[in-house]
Amino acid sequence: QLTELLQWYAAAFRDPMMLQPPEWFQAFIYCEALLQLPFFPVAAYAFLKGGCKWIRTPAIIYSTHVATTLLAILAHILFHDFSKSELSGPRTHRERLLLLSVYAPYLLIPLLILFTMLYNPYYNHVEKRKRK
Repeated sequence: QLTELLQWYAAAFRDPMMLQPPEWFQAFIYCEALLQLPFFPVAAYAFLKGGCKWIRTPAIIYSTHVATTLLAILAHILFHDFSKSELSGPRTHRERLLLLSVYAPYLLIPLLILFTMLYNPYYNHVEKRKRK
């Protein structure tokens, strides 16, 4: 059933990267499995518990990593010539924007986390140490 769901998604949104990912996309998948997935329970704990200022640095690392990979994916969606692909990719501007809208939240959420960690006074507060 999951395979059918994946095939439906790839056909409905014309996303060939899910069925035959390029090598660079596969590298992003491995990074997600090894770096991002372990971060999720840690971040969930820190955000749900509250008061965990130590999450700032891991959240900045996570969000910049995800935003960087998403910029490459979005550029690929917008500018790649999918007519040479074995599987059907987006051909019209509307299809590219539809596929872009699927990936956009994966960029927006990390950017929100990044801006929160950088500009929220709670997480951005620098402790002053006493001089001896």
